[in-house]
Amino acid sequence: MDSHFQTWKRNCSFAAMNLYSRRGVSSQKEEVTAATKHLDKGIYANAFCRIFPDILGQKNDYVNVMHADGAGTKSILAYLYWKETGDLSVWKGIAQDAIVMNLDDMLCCGIYNGFLFSSSIDRNKNRIPAEVLKTIVEGSLAFFDEMKKYDIEILYCGGETADVGDLVQTIAVNATLAARWEKKRLITNEKIAPGNVIVGLGSYGKAVYETEYNSGIGSNGLTSARHDLLSKIYAEKFPETFDATLDKTVVYCGKYNITDEVDTPEGKLPLGKLLLSPTRTFAPVMREILIRHFDSIYGMIHCTGGGQTKCMKYVPHRVHVIKNNLPEPPEIFRMLSETGQADEKEMYQVYNMGIRMEIYTDEKTASSIIQIASAYRVPAQIIGTVEASKEKRLSITSFSGKTLIY
Repeated sequence: MDSHFQTWKRNCSFAAMNLYSRRGVSSQKEEVTAATKHLDKGIYANAFCRIFPDILGQKNDYVNVMHADGAGTKSILAYLYWKETGDLSVWKGIAQDAIVMNLDDMLCCGIYNGFLFSSSIDRNKNRIPAEVLKTIVEGSLAFFDEMKKYDIEILYCGGETADVGDLVQTIAVNATLAARWEKKRLITNEKIAPGNVIVGLGSYGKAVYETEYNSGIGSNGLTSARHDLLSKIYAEKFPETFDATLDKTVVYCGKYNITDEVDTPEGKLPLGKLLLSPTRTFAPVMREILIRHFDSIYGMIHCTGGGQTKCMKYVPHRVHVIKNNLPEPPEIFRMLSETGQADEKEMYQVYNMGIRMEIYTDEKTASSIIQIASAYRVPAQIIGTVEASKEKRLSITSFSGKTLIY
């Protein structure tokens, strides 16, 4: 009897760990990594973005950095919520998602000002009208205006909007950021070492530069979040929102409607609004931290694709990263856990679980960083340490108290 139970349990765990890939996505992007492994890695192998010599200004003491990313499948959630409620404002959040997924990656290199921005939007004109495009553009401009208040300059250089209904069922919103930066002011992760502590910046709550409560989910894992939480009714009403070749057992298998209300510290909010919380930028916080404590910042990791395991791509060899003091996950992650579709190990690989920025530093600087973040109403705490190891390792203490090894 016990043997049969253990076999069943192993099979269930295997099915959960493969659920993300069964939906046509990958938290670790193995195939992308394989396809790009021969590309130039730039000047610094461990830097969060690829950094290249200054071909724009031809100066040895400067570098050029360019980064491209987007809102991903979060735009499908915006489409669903807009179709169900008529609320156009959610598209402003999608604009912010596409920007921040680039901006906060570049923050990890120490770059916090002087950005050039270009957008790339592909839409199905029959489903996405001009008013949606207008709202996205206005959302981008509004975000840039807000960042300017904190001395973060982002210049809108235009972009491309294409009507490609044969390729896109709804809309894809992507962006590119570029910057020229002083080499001596770079964070390259090469200084991450045993003895460092890790400060985590929270992705949830309501920062001083935000207008409403943020669930903290960001722009990663939204394919699984959408299908795990939302009801089959959306597969029937909006077949354009998923890949028709998917196994139907992994499509919209949740119990919620997108307008169902959820209790949060800021009161009740529709589930759709929680899933669509615009990805928080840490730019205002990090600008102040980098100006005040640059010499004591040894590394930075943006916990996006790969979630809490993202650091494994960038920390040096022969270190053991121990995350044993992560905060209690916010509401949205608890709801995802309760669906039972993914086990804890996969959740920490797919979602940021409430911490979306890691700063590797010393204990004295950590205290000041936490104070700076608190002034912006951004949750912050020491979430772990770095120890010496014979090989690169990561240990995470999960919300249930388990030790997860990666």
